Amino acid sequence: MRVDELPLTLGPHPRGPHNAITDVPGVRVGHATLASGDLRTGVTAIVPDQLGASRRQLPAGLFVGNGFGKLVGATQLRELGAIETPVLLTSTLSAFRVADALVAHVLAWPGYADVTTLNPVVGETNDGYLSDVRARAVGAEQVEEALASASGGPVGEGCIGAGAGTTALGFKGGVGTSSRRVDVAGESYAVGSLVQSNFSGTLTVAGVPVPAEEPVGETDGNSCMIVVATDAPLDARQLDRAARRAVFAMGRVGASFAHGSGDYALAFSVGSGTPPADAALDPLFGAAMDAVEEALLNSVLMATTTRGFRGHVARAVPADAVRARLDLT
Repeated sequence: MRVDELPLTLGPHPRGPHNAITDVPGVRVGHATLASGDLRTGVTAIVPDQLGASRRQLPAGLFVGNGFGKLVGATQLRELGAIETPVLLTSTLSAFRVADALVAHVLAWPGYADVTTLNPVVGETNDGYLSDVRARAVGAEQVEEALASASGGPVGEGCIGAGAGTTALGFKGGVGTSSRRVDVAGESYAVGSLVQSNFSGTLTVAGVPVPAEEPVGETDGNSCMIVVATDAPLDARQLDRAARRAVFAMGRVGASFAHGSGDYALAFSVGSGTPPADAALDPLFGAAMDAVEEALLNSVLMATTTRGFRGHVARAVPADAVRARLDLT
Protein backbone atom coordinates (compact mmCIF):
# COMPACT_ATOMS: atom_id res chain seq x y z
CA MET A 1 0.00 0.00 0.00
CA ARG A 2 1.38 3.38 -1.02
CA VAL A 3 1.41 6.45 1.21
CA ASP A 4 -1.40 8.10 -0.77
CA GLU A 5 -3.55 4.98 -0.22
CA LEU A 6 -3.26 5.05 3.59
CA PRO A 7 -4.39 7.86 2.91
CA LEU A 8 -1.73 10.36 4.00
CA THR A 9 -0.65 13.73 2.61
CA LEU A 10 2.98 14.78 2.90
CA GLY A 11 3.71 18.45 2.22
CA PRO A 12 1.75 21.22 0.50
CA HIS A 13 2.56 20.43 -3.14
CA PRO A 14 0.24 18.21 -5.22
CA ARG A 15 1.38 14.81 -6.40
CA GLY A 16 1.89 14.21 -10.10
CA PRO A 17 -0.60 12.07 -12.06
CA HIS A 18 1.32 8.82 -11.45
CA ASN A 19 3.03 9.97 -8.24
CA ALA A 20 6.28 8.69 -9.75
CA ILE A 21 9.56 9.92 -11.18
CA THR A 22 8.04 9.21 -14.60
CA ASP A 23 5.85 12.30 -14.13
CA VAL A 24 8.95 14.23 -15.21
CA PRO A 25 8.60 14.46 -19.02
CA GLY A 26 10.76 11.99 -20.90
CA VAL A 27 11.85 9.97 -17.85
CA ARG A 28 11.22 6.22 -18.00
CA VAL A 29 11.90 3.42 -15.50
CA GLY A 30 12.58 -0.27 -16.06
CA HIS A 31 13.49 -3.23 -13.83
CA ALA A 32 15.04 -6.66 -14.08
CA THR A 33 14.64 -8.97 -11.07
CA LEU A 34 16.40 -12.18 -10.06
CA ALA A 35 14.41 -14.02 -7.37
CA SER A 36 15.24 -17.71 -7.24
CA GLY A 37 17.52 -19.96 -5.20
CA ASP A 38 19.92 -17.83 -3.19
CA LEU A 39 19.29 -14.70 -5.27
CA ARG A 40 17.04 -11.76 -4.37
CA THR A 41 18.59 -9.01 -6.48
CA GLY A 42 18.30 -7.07 -9.73
CA VAL A 43 18.78 -3.77 -11.51
CA THR A 44 16.63 -0.67 -11.94
CA ALA A 45 17.13 1.77 -14.82
CA ILE A 46 16.17 5.46 -14.81
CA VAL A 47 16.22 6.53 -18.46
CA PRO A 48 15.90 10.18 -19.54
CA ASP A 49 14.90 10.19 -23.20
CA GLN A 50 16.49 13.61 -23.69
CA LEU A 51 19.93 11.93 -23.72
CA GLY A 52 21.14 10.97 -27.18
CA ALA A 53 23.26 12.02 -30.13
CA SER A 54 21.76 15.53 -30.17
CA ARG A 55 22.12 16.07 -26.41
CA ARG A 56 24.88 13.98 -24.91
CA GLN A 57 24.78 15.44 -21.40
CA LEU A 58 22.18 16.57 -18.89
CA PRO A 59 23.03 18.87 -15.97
CA ALA A 60 23.31 16.94 -12.72
CA GLY A 61 24.27 17.37 -9.09
CA LEU A 62 25.46 14.96 -6.44
CA PHE A 63 25.45 15.00 -2.66
CA VAL A 64 27.23 12.37 -0.60
CA GLY A 65 25.74 12.04 2.87
CA ASN A 66 28.18 9.24 3.73
CA GLY A 67 30.62 7.84 1.20
CA PHE A 68 30.60 4.17 2.19
CA GLY A 69 29.53 3.03 -1.27
CA LYS A 70 30.50 2.29 -4.84
CA LEU A 71 28.84 4.96 -6.95
CA VAL A 72 30.44 4.34 -10.34
CA GLY A 73 31.00 7.57 -12.26
CA ALA A 74 30.78 9.84 -9.22
CA THR A 75 34.03 11.77 -9.69
CA GLN A 76 33.37 12.90 -13.27
CA LEU A 77 29.76 13.67 -12.41
CA ARG A 78 31.04 15.80 -9.54
CA GLU A 79 33.69 17.50 -11.68
CA LEU A 80 31.60 18.30 -14.77
CA GLY A 81 28.10 18.51 -13.27
CA ALA A 82 26.52 16.26 -15.88
CA ILE A 83 25.33 12.73 -16.63
CA GLU A 84 25.96 11.08 -20.00
CA THR A 85 24.04 7.82 -19.55
CA PRO A 86 20.90 6.49 -17.91
CA VAL A 87 21.27 5.98 -14.15
CA LEU A 88 21.27 2.35 -13.04
CA LEU A 89 20.88 0.96 -9.52
CA THR A 90 21.91 -2.56 -8.47
CA SER A 91 23.68 -4.76 -5.92
CA THR A 92 27.08 -3.79 -4.48
CA LEU A 93 29.33 -6.39 -6.09
CA SER A 94 27.40 -6.33 -9.37
CA ALA A 95 27.88 -2.59 -9.84
CA PHE A 96 30.98 -2.99 -11.96
CA ARG A 97 29.46 -5.60 -14.29
CA VAL A 98 26.41 -3.37 -14.66
CA ALA A 99 28.58 -0.35 -15.47
CA ASP A 100 30.42 -2.29 -18.19
CA ALA A 101 27.11 -3.41 -19.70
CA LEU A 102 25.76 0.14 -19.58
CA VAL A 103 28.81 1.44 -21.49
CA ALA A 104 28.30 -1.21 -24.18
CA HIS A 105 24.62 -0.33 -24.44
CA VAL A 106 25.14 3.42 -24.85
CA LEU A 107 28.05 3.06 -27.30
CA ALA A 108 25.59 1.21 -29.56
CA TRP A 109 23.16 4.16 -29.65
CA PRO A 110 22.71 5.85 -33.05
CA GLY A 111 25.19 8.67 -33.55
CA TYR A 112 27.69 7.32 -30.99
CA ALA A 113 30.17 5.73 -33.41
CA ASP A 114 32.73 8.47 -32.69
CA VAL A 115 32.50 8.27 -28.86
CA THR A 116 35.79 7.35 -27.16
CA THR A 117 35.00 8.37 -23.58
CA LEU A 118 31.82 7.75 -21.61
CA ASN A 119 30.98 8.05 -17.92
CA PRO A 120 28.44 5.41 -16.78
CA VAL A 121 26.53 6.20 -13.60
CA VAL A 122 25.67 3.15 -11.48
CA GLY A 123 24.64 3.24 -7.83
CA GLU A 124 24.31 0.33 -5.44
CA THR A 125 23.30 -0.92 -2.04
CA ASN A 126 24.33 -4.17 -0.36
CA ASP A 127 21.56 -6.76 -0.58
CA GLY A 128 23.71 -9.49 0.97
CA TYR A 129 21.27 -10.17 3.83
CA LEU A 130 18.70 -11.69 1.47
CA SER A 131 20.83 -12.47 -1.58
CA ASP A 132 24.15 -14.15 -2.38
CA VAL A 133 25.95 -10.90 -3.17
CA ARG A 134 29.22 -12.70 -3.94
CA ALA A 135 27.57 -14.41 -6.91
CA ARG A 136 27.64 -11.05 -8.75
CA ALA A 137 24.60 -12.29 -10.61
CA VAL A 138 23.49 -9.07 -12.28
CA GLY A 139 25.12 -8.50 -15.66
CA ALA A 140 24.53 -7.58 -19.29
CA GLU A 141 21.38 -9.69 -19.71
CA GLN A 142 19.62 -8.00 -16.80
CA VAL A 143 20.86 -4.53 -17.82
CA GLU A 144 19.42 -4.98 -21.31
CA GLU A 145 16.14 -6.27 -19.84
CA ALA A 146 15.79 -3.28 -17.52
CA LEU A 147 16.60 -0.77 -20.27
CA ALA A 148 14.31 -2.47 -22.80
CA SER A 149 11.42 -2.55 -20.31
CA ALA A 150 11.79 1.10 -19.27
CA SER A 151 8.49 2.91 -19.69
CA GLY A 152 6.56 5.92 -18.51
CA GLY A 153 3.50 5.81 -16.29
CA PRO A 154 3.22 3.76 -13.08
CA VAL A 155 6.48 2.38 -11.67
CA GLY A 156 6.94 -0.99 -9.98
CA GLU A 157 7.88 -0.60 -6.30
CA GLY A 158 8.95 -2.72 -3.36
CA CYS A 159 10.64 -6.09 -4.05
CA ILE A 160 11.53 -5.42 -7.67
CA GLY A 161 14.69 -4.68 -9.60
CA ALA A 162 17.39 -3.15 -7.42
CA GLY A 163 15.06 -3.44 -4.42
CA ALA A 164 14.49 -7.20 -4.62
CA GLY A 165 16.84 -8.01 -1.73
CA THR A 166 17.16 -4.82 0.27
CA THR A 167 16.03 -4.11 3.83
CA ALA A 168 15.23 -0.79 5.49
CA LEU A 169 14.25 0.57 8.88
CA GLY A 170 13.82 -2.91 10.37
CA PHE A 171 11.55 -4.14 7.56
CA LYS A 172 11.82 -5.33 3.97
CA GLY A 173 13.01 -2.40 1.86
CA GLY A 174 13.01 -1.90 -1.87
CA VAL A 175 12.35 0.57 -4.66
CA GLY A 176 10.00 3.49 -4.09
CA THR A 177 8.98 6.55 -6.07
CA SER A 178 6.91 9.72 -5.77
CA SER A 179 6.48 13.10 -7.45
CA ARG A 180 5.24 16.63 -6.92
CA ARG A 181 4.09 19.57 -9.03
CA VAL A 182 5.63 22.86 -8.00
CA ASP A 183 5.63 26.49 -9.14
CA VAL A 184 9.03 28.13 -9.54
CA ALA A 185 9.20 31.78 -10.62
CA GLY A 186 5.70 31.61 -12.09
CA GLU A 187 6.27 28.36 -14.04
CA SER A 188 4.96 24.90 -13.18
CA TYR A 189 7.38 21.98 -13.07
CA ALA A 190 7.54 18.33 -12.06
CA VAL A 191 9.90 17.00 -9.39
CA GLY A 192 10.18 13.24 -9.07
CA SER A 193 12.21 10.84 -6.96
CA LEU A 194 13.11 7.16 -7.09
CA VAL A 195 14.94 5.45 -4.22
CA GLN A 196 16.64 2.16 -3.42
CA SER A 197 16.26 1.80 0.37
CA ASN A 198 18.61 -0.40 2.39
CA PHE A 199 19.40 1.41 5.63
CA SER A 200 18.98 1.08 9.37
CA GLY A 201 16.87 3.07 11.81
CA THR A 202 13.30 3.11 13.10
CA LEU A 203 10.54 3.54 10.53
CA THR A 204 8.90 6.92 11.09
CA VAL A 205 5.75 7.93 9.23
CA ALA A 206 4.69 11.58 9.42
CA GLY A 207 6.72 11.94 12.61
CA VAL A 208 5.25 8.82 14.25
CA PRO A 209 7.64 5.90 14.99
CA VAL A 210 6.50 2.47 13.77
CA PRO A 211 9.10 0.06 15.19
CA ALA A 212 9.39 -3.44 13.77
CA GLU A 213 8.22 -6.23 16.10
CA GLU A 214 10.61 -8.65 14.39
CA PRO A 215 13.33 -6.37 13.00
CA VAL A 216 15.80 -7.45 10.35
CA GLY A 217 18.98 -8.94 11.80
CA GLU A 218 22.44 -7.45 11.44
CA THR A 219 23.25 -6.81 7.79
CA ASP A 220 26.54 -6.50 5.88
CA GLY A 221 25.75 -2.99 4.72
CA ASN A 222 23.00 -0.43 4.97
CA SER A 223 22.76 2.31 2.38
CA CYS A 224 20.43 4.40 0.28
CA MET A 225 20.47 5.58 -3.32
CA ILE A 226 18.22 8.52 -4.19
CA VAL A 227 17.61 9.85 -7.70
CA VAL A 228 15.76 13.14 -8.18
CA ALA A 229 14.63 14.35 -11.61
CA THR A 230 12.98 17.60 -12.68
CA ASP A 231 12.08 19.49 -15.82
CA ALA A 232 12.90 22.80 -14.12
CA PRO A 233 15.96 24.19 -15.96
CA LEU A 234 18.34 24.04 -13.00
CA ASP A 235 22.09 24.20 -13.49
CA ALA A 236 24.54 21.76 -11.92
CA ARG A 237 25.18 23.92 -8.84
CA GLN A 238 21.46 24.25 -8.14
CA LEU A 239 21.02 20.50 -8.64
CA ASP A 240 23.75 19.95 -6.03
CA ARG A 241 21.58 21.92 -3.65
CA ALA A 242 18.50 19.85 -4.49
CA ALA A 243 20.46 16.62 -4.00
CA ARG A 244 21.58 17.78 -0.55
CA ARG A 245 17.96 18.25 0.51
CA ALA A 246 17.15 14.78 -0.80
CA VAL A 247 19.57 13.13 1.66
CA PHE A 248 18.19 15.29 4.47
CA ALA A 249 14.77 13.71 3.81
CA MET A 250 16.11 10.37 5.05
CA GLY A 251 16.02 11.79 8.56
CA ARG A 252 12.26 12.29 8.30
CA VAL A 253 11.67 8.54 7.90
CA GLY A 254 13.94 7.54 10.78
CA ALA A 255 17.32 6.81 9.18
CA SER A 256 20.14 6.19 11.66
CA PHE A 257 22.85 7.39 9.24
CA ALA A 258 25.12 4.59 10.46
CA HIS A 259 28.86 4.23 9.84
CA GLY A 260 28.34 1.69 7.06
CA SER A 261 25.53 3.51 5.30
CA GLY A 262 26.44 4.82 1.85
CA ASP A 263 23.90 7.60 1.41
CA TYR A 264 23.91 9.26 -2.00
CA ALA A 265 21.54 11.55 -3.87
CA LEU A 266 21.84 12.39 -7.54
CA ALA A 267 19.66 15.09 -9.09
CA PHE A 268 19.35 15.82 -12.80
CA SER A 269 17.33 18.13 -15.01
CA VAL A 270 15.80 17.39 -18.40
CA GLY A 271 14.77 21.03 -18.79
CA SER A 272 16.27 23.71 -20.99
CA GLY A 273 16.44 27.46 -20.76
CA THR A 274 17.67 30.01 -18.26
CA PRO A 275 18.03 28.69 -14.70
CA PRO A 276 15.76 30.39 -12.17
CA ALA A 277 17.22 32.62 -9.47
CA ASP A 278 18.32 30.77 -6.35
CA ALA A 279 15.88 32.78 -4.26
CA ALA A 280 13.01 31.21 -6.23
CA LEU A 281 14.03 27.62 -5.46
CA ASP A 282 12.53 27.20 -1.98
CA PRO A 283 9.33 25.55 -3.30
CA LEU A 284 11.33 23.13 -5.43
CA PHE A 285 13.60 22.22 -2.52
CA GLY A 286 10.55 21.53 -0.37
CA ALA A 287 8.89 19.49 -3.11
CA ALA A 288 12.06 17.43 -3.57
CA MET A 289 12.21 16.61 0.14
CA ASP A 290 8.52 15.67 0.22
CA ALA A 291 8.87 13.46 -2.86
CA VAL A 292 11.93 11.70 -1.43
CA GLU A 293 10.25 11.19 1.95
CA GLU A 294 7.23 9.62 0.26
CA ALA A 295 9.38 7.51 -2.08
CA LEU A 296 11.28 6.13 0.91
CA LEU A 297 8.05 5.26 2.69
CA ASN A 298 6.62 3.69 -0.47
CA SER A 299 9.74 1.55 -0.80
CA VAL A 300 8.92 -0.23 2.48
CA LEU A 301 5.12 -0.02 2.39
CA MET A 302 5.05 -1.68 -1.05
CA ALA A 303 7.52 -4.42 -0.11
CA THR A 304 6.38 -7.90 0.84
CA THR A 305 7.80 -10.36 3.38
CA THR A 306 10.83 -12.04 1.80
CA ARG A 307 12.81 -15.12 2.75
CA GLY A 308 16.19 -15.35 1.09
CA PHE A 309 19.85 -16.27 1.41
CA ARG A 310 20.69 -18.55 4.36
CA GLY A 311 17.06 -18.50 5.48
CA HIS A 312 17.12 -14.82 6.42
CA VAL A 313 13.71 -13.16 6.55
CA ALA A 314 12.71 -9.52 6.17
CA ARG A 315 9.09 -8.81 7.02
CA ALA A 316 6.70 -6.40 5.38
CA VAL A 317 5.39 -3.35 7.17
CA PRO A 318 1.92 -4.14 8.57
CA ALA A 319 -0.24 -1.46 6.98
CA ASP A 320 -2.92 -1.80 9.65
CA ALA A 321 -0.35 -1.00 12.35
CA VAL A 322 0.68 2.13 10.47
CA ARG A 323 -2.93 3.26 10.16
CA ALA A 324 -3.55 2.59 13.84
CA ARG A 325 -0.53 4.57 14.97
CA LEU A 326 -1.47 7.46 12.72
CA ASP A 327 -5.15 7.19 13.75
CA LEU A 328 -6.16 6.62 10.13
CA THR A 329 -8.42 3.63 10.86
